[in-house]
Amino acid sequence: MAKSSGKLRVIPLGGLGEIGKNITVFEYEDDIFVVDCGSTFPDDDMLGIDLVLPDITYLTKNRERLRGIVITHGHEDHIGGLPYILKEINVPVFGSKLALGLIENKLEEHGILSECELIPVKAGQTIELGAFKIEFINSTHSIVDAMALAIYTPVGTIIHTSDFKVDYTPISGRPIDLLRLAEIGREGVLLLLCDSTNVERPGYTMSERTIGRTFDELFRSAASRIIIATFASNIDRIQQIVNAAVKYDRKIAFCGRSMINVCNKAMELGYLTIPNETLINIESTKNYTGDKLVIITTGSQGEPMSALSRMAAGEYKLVDIVPGDLVIISSTPIPGNEKSVSYVVNELFKKGAEVIYESLAEVHVSGHACQEELKLIHKLVNPKYFMPVHGEYRHLKKHADLAKGIGMDENNILIMEIGQVLEIDSSGFKFGERVPSGKVLVDGLSIGDVGNVVLRDRKHLSEDGMIIAVATIQRETGAVINEPDILTRGFASIKESEEFMSELKQICLEAIQKSSSKNVHSKKTKIKEALREYIYQKNNRTPMIIPVIVEI
Repeated sequence: MAKSSGKLRVIPLGGLGEIGKNITVFEYEDDIFVVDCGSTFPDDDMLGIDLVLPDITYLTKNRERLRGIVITHGHEDHIGGLPYILKEINVPVFGSKLALGLIENKLEEHGILSECELIPVKAGQTIELGAFKIEFINSTHSIVDAMALAIYTPVGTIIHTSDFKVDYTPISGRPIDLLRLAEIGREGVLLLLCDSTNVERPGYTMSERTIGRTFDELFRSAASRIIIATFASNIDRIQQIVNAAVKYDRKIAFCGRSMINVCNKAMELGYLTIPNETLINIESTKNYTGDKLVIITTGSQGEPMSALSRMAAGEYKLVDIVPGDLVIISSTPIPGNEKSVSYVVNELFKKGAEVIYESLAEVHVSGHACQEELKLIHKLVNPKYFMPVHGEYRHLKKHADLAKGIGMDENNILIMEIGQVLEIDSSGFKFGERVPSGKVLVDGLSIGDVGNVVLRDRKHLSEDGMIIAVATIQRETGAVINEPDILTRGFASIKESEEFMSELKQICLEAIQKSSSKNVHSKKTKIKEALREYIYQKNNRTPMIIPVIVEI
């Protein structure tokens, strides 16, 4: 495209300063398109929250200019938010056959599949969205059909690697198209957005094929049932497990809703091949001896309701862990999940299972590029500007240092935050006004209704419990009719006695009597203040205090 005097805007709404929730907005004059729309796990202090989504306020305000959503691959941190955004803004979604297949499952669960337009694309294909042309470039990651993007704009070319690693021997598909990236680099690249997840790791990421050799060794020596937990979306990993099972004459059963759904879709689309006589239902496993079985399950991240976690707790009816079982956890804990995974591993050991995880054997390789692979991409693309993406702040900073270390001008390295606007034109770049951004919390069927106040109260209740003081008063005179009642939940008193409860009742009574106002709210405030002060003196605790006054 010829250079223009217009202004290109790049707006990350997620995926910077955090792991997951990846979504980036590209804007030129009247045209906007979005790359990915992911979700992430809730933090430990987000009590009761099921899912965290990006704030798309900016997109809803500019919906008439949004031309489409481009998906780089089918991982949750890139597609998990799509059902929610498509309920607000119905625009075409472009992605690989597998990514769209996984998206279809989500949209069907949300009851909106028939309303959405999903358009399959292949590596090497180019589409037009308003002023933008987007070329899909074959890449390699821990899921089939991952693609990098070349985004041609009137201002210049952008390369967005998305999540990737340089795998010369992928299980399926072709290796990453380094030749095409080099060709575009020679033509001139204005801006590079590059995955930063593994920037702290020196060297190269191992090929997925190395895992196949480990599985072969473990299967050859195993004389009992094998249970393997991995990400449902890692189809290549599952294919290698299948290959080992077929080689050693074992039946395979899938366990966990997401594992079953993803693998069924992958088989339907031709990405996963399993002989008919090898695959059985989980209910049928009781008909086979352990040395003839492999169970592939969800729960590699220690999720409390996952199949593996319930097995470890003895709460999964279809599979009981028994001494001698070989359990392989084929993943690395996502930051924040370490405690959950450790708990599951300990419980499995207690039940007599042998547990193999990453620190004991090569049962997992990352899907993200290490330092030498990142250097290779930088040198091939040779961008004018560079924006590290997909990582916490330390990852972005390390990636910036890496780029500087191989010769890039530090003034052209842009470490950004979500909601920050990068504007580029023929004269250079600048940062524009920020747009609304942040986290939208999903709590059951409630989306965005749970805010800081609710989370604060939940945290308060979880730490110090709750006391409810109930008093009945005469409406006209304000006189107390009955002795106040004190109810406690989750509050452990150092004085578990009738004497302590009587003292609380007396303090409540005195607080009401001392309040000269007939205003009920004023009386409640007096009760709360008096009880809080007394309880803190006695117990050094500050439970949530809820006064209730019934007027008669």
